[in-house]
Amino acid sequence: MLLTTKFLRPAADARAVRRERLLQILQRRPGKRLNLVIGPAGFGKTTLVNQWCADQTLPVAWLSLDENDDDPRRFWQYVTGALIHAGFAGLESCPKAFNTYASHELEGAITGLINALVDGAGDGLNLVIDDYHQIQNADIHRQLAYLIGYLPPGMTIVLASRTEPDLPIAKWRVRQWVDDIHPQLLAFSEDECRRFFNECMALDLSQSEARRIWKKTEGWVAAMQLSALSHRDGVGHEGAAAPNPVPETTRQINDYILSEILDQQPEDVAAFLLDTACCLRLTASLCDTVRESSDSQAMLESLSQRNLFLIPLDTRDEWFRYHDLFREALFQRLQQTQPERIQTLQSRAVTWFLEHDHIQEAIAQLVQLRDWDWLASVLEQYGNNLIHGGFHLPVLDWLDKLPDGTVENSPRLSMLQIWGHFFANRLDAIEPRLERLEDLLDRRVADSHPDAEGALALQSEIALIRSYLARTRSDLKSAADLTQQVLRDIDHTQIPLKSVTYYGLGLDYFGRGDLPAAEEALQSAVSHGQIERKPSTVLSSGGLLAWIQFNRGQIEQALESCVNIRKWIDRHYTDPKQPKLISCWQNCTLIEIYRERGELELADTHLAPLMSHLENGTEPGQHVIIQYARARLAFTRGDYELAINALDDAQSVLERRREHIVFEPPNLAALKARVQLAQGQTEAARAWLETRHPDRFRNPLNAEQDSITAARVLIALGRSDEATPILTPLRLSTETGQHHKHLIEVLTVYADALATEGKAQEALSVLSEALKRAAREQLYRTFVEESPQVHTLLRQVSRQQVDGTFLDHLLDLLPVSRPVAGTHAAVSSGSAGLIEPLSARETEVLALINEGLANKDIALRMDVAGTTVKAHIRNLYGKLQVKSRTEALARARQLELLD
Repeated sequence: MLLTTKFLRPAADARAVRRERLLQILQRRPGKRLNLVIGPAGFGKTTLVNQWCADQTLPVAWLSLDENDDDPRRFWQYVTGALIHAGFAGLESCPKAFNTYASHELEGAITGLINALVDGAGDGLNLVIDDYHQIQNADIHRQLAYLIGYLPPGMTIVLASRTEPDLPIAKWRVRQWVDDIHPQLLAFSEDECRRFFNECMALDLSQSEARRIWKKTEGWVAAMQLSALSHRDGVGHEGAAAPNPVPETTRQINDYILSEILDQQPEDVAAFLLDTACCLRLTASLCDTVRESSDSQAMLESLSQRNLFLIPLDTRDEWFRYHDLFREALFQRLQQTQPERIQTLQSRAVTWFLEHDHIQEAIAQLVQLRDWDWLASVLEQYGNNLIHGGFHLPVLDWLDKLPDGTVENSPRLSMLQIWGHFFANRLDAIEPRLERLEDLLDRRVADSHPDAEGALALQSEIALIRSYLARTRSDLKSAADLTQQVLRDIDHTQIPLKSVTYYGLGLDYFGRGDLPAAEEALQSAVSHGQIERKPSTVLSSGGLLAWIQFNRGQIEQALESCVNIRKWIDRHYTDPKQPKLISCWQNCTLIEIYRERGELELADTHLAPLMSHLENGTEPGQHVIIQYARARLAFTRGDYELAINALDDAQSVLERRREHIVFEPPNLAALKARVQLAQGQTEAARAWLETRHPDRFRNPLNAEQDSITAARVLIALGRSDEATPILTPLRLSTETGQHHKHLIEVLTVYADALATEGKAQEALSVLSEALKRAAREQLYRTFVEESPQVHTLLRQVSRQQVDGTFLDHLLDLLPVSRPVAGTHAAVSSGSAGLIEPLSARETEVLALINEGLANKDIALRMDVAGTTVKAHIRNLYGKLQVKSRTEALARARQLELLD
């Protein structure tokens, strides 16, 4: 649910100084896409932009940001909400896309938003985003740059920010896309300063007084307002002293606030302000606890009504914060006058934060207090949940702040540090710490230490950690034994360990190739993880579960697992300070799903966040999985060089760090042989065939892939009679094991072998069975990536035998067939010089463009929607690597796709 108050443009203040010189800069002009207004707090950015909005004849969508919006999904939900709130039609599907797409698919949803704006923006529109400095997330900056780069004609975006955003502003200035107002321009002129006092603040200042204030404030309207308040508060008091001088620079604002604002307040108000200055956020209950009073709600409402630099954080008048400069000045006064009260006030705040489950804010206060004993106690109680919530690095930092010896002499803190290093993938740091912890526990039990019972409870956690370390050494028996030990003792411990234990059990079954048992264990890990509120375990377990489901051919089930897990994570962990949790397993599964369904742009959105893991270093097993998925996607695109490079890199990591990988990696060599076949390197594929060892695989998926690829190579070498004996037992074993995806591949390759032997009707019958199974899960690329002979068979399949809609879409994805040197071979992406072959529909669109037809005429000729034509043209441009119709036609003629 979105806060509609964030879409409300501030009410116009008739008394506000109209700043014509700046409004002229902001006016619309041809080619402009962005207005950028930059200035520190209190420089009048929002007021200026609001005045500009009032002058616009085109509709305006307004969005005010806060610190919670620094999350891509939330940001774009609010952008779309602002546009819809402003009355723009045709955006109804966009909120659903931003709600359901995974975080790293959002470029696809933004593309949908751009398309909807192109169709529905009419003569133009304006989008204002206020307080953009709240955005620090690099993904949002990149996504907004993408939006501005493809902004529909007539649309203008206005950003108001305290700092220049991390956008390609310099490049846009060269292209004359942007007009910006910097702080020097934003500062009030002398005339504007005088008008501000006379018209806005209703103070009759002389020209000399206005000039004096203007010079001292350097046109900073916030300081001018402070000065006006001091003048106004002094009016009518006989014998009142003249107001103190206003600050000459912004660094003096603290002293100015103290003398001109705080000292002018009634005693009870001043006391409230000082007592609550230690809190970054305020609510009545917290303030009551800190002040030991019961009138805080009324006080907060009074301060809000008086505009005493109190900013509401919701629409219910429950949460507030002070203006940053104001709070800093108040805290400075408290340090100067009542330093002994700071610890008492902050201690009360910490107690309230802990009681109300605001653990991180409590820890922040304790670090500021330097109360290390209390911090150690809080970490002992809440650290485990913080680590499993993705805060392992902050926990390690907090542990490092404790005095020397504190962690080493506390079993609970030592265990916490070990978990922190485990989740940070610092495995080398774990073993020596485990040995020290075990020695400490042994001494406590032997000495009948008061916490001896707690020491015994930690043994299950130690066994669990050791089971994971055993997996990194490929010592699967020890790993299984330790995991079973944890399962036996788990109900007798106070630590919620079931999710992590079942995840380890799932890894064990996966490593042994017992996929049904692995799925069952991983589903238990997800369920217990949700109960225990361990998001990282939920994400990892759900990701591996989805990976197994996909590779068994349960595509819909795998996608549902990914979506449900992501929804749970987003619903329960929306704290913008929390690191973004990403599962290598889940992202690679989604890459595979969208690749298989031909939605390659969506596959790219899931690959993109994983690339930084490759560049910055990640756990070796994850490295291998990422490169495998990357190679698979590159193979689908026909980028065989990238596919080979990714597989070689994965193989290098596998050879160097095999002992650190806790599962059997996918079959890299089989995929490489398939890429070599596509490149025409049959000798290299033959060399793999002669040296392969399918019996070395524990995981049946890898063994099956090895055999299926061997059959493909044999057919390519003209030895289809040798392929059939390999495929026949695979057909039975994949069906018995319910490995549906591999069964479909086996049937398809078997049909290829039959066709090679001249058994066309039998080949069509087998291929039809494969298509029926594939239609249930919407598997497309499995067939598109097979041989030209399979493509020929596909075009001969009867629609009565297979789902017609599925078959039509599949045929659209096949490479275009055209006569070549008297044959009817399909044109491959390599021979045609394309990144990816054109579909039949894209070829038809290309021909109609060649006839000179406009988009709407193409839509009429093809009997499809205009948006469908646009989508075909976008795909066409991407495959031809061009940006216009003229370039597309020239490139197509060069590739002999057109006469």
